[in-house]
Amino acid sequence: MTETRVTIDQPPIEDLDGARKRLRFFAVMAITVGIGLLLLTLEVILHYGFSNDALSWWPTPHGFIFMVYVLSVALLGFKVGWSLPKILLVMLAGCVPFLSFWVERKMVAETEARMAASGPGVRSVG
Repeated sequence: MTETRVTIDQPPIEDLDGARKRLRFFAVMAITVGIGLLLLTLEVILHYGFSNDALSWWPTPHGFIFMVYVLSVALLGFKVGWSLPKILLVMLAGCVPFLSFWVERKMVAETEARMAASGPGVRSVG
């Protein structure tokens, strides 16, 4: 795994416990929405490619899961001081198959590095 460096322009995270909880919530939701998006992709392939409606029930729960993911990104982003464009880009990552997995790893590593630089006693999420 690559090491993430904290730059000087990133302020320290003041509420480490709150950030840790939001980071865990984000990590779980990013993986969940990534799996959900893969299922949605499969649903589209089955529906339009094979006229099979086995997963026709999936788009509605996926939409709900995506909204919870968006909430998790907002909660984490505002807690740790991400810029609005960064928050929006992380939210949009949940719309591209496989991208949410990569962004989740990158954001968790970056946030954990900032948390470690902000104070002692910070544990890893995953």
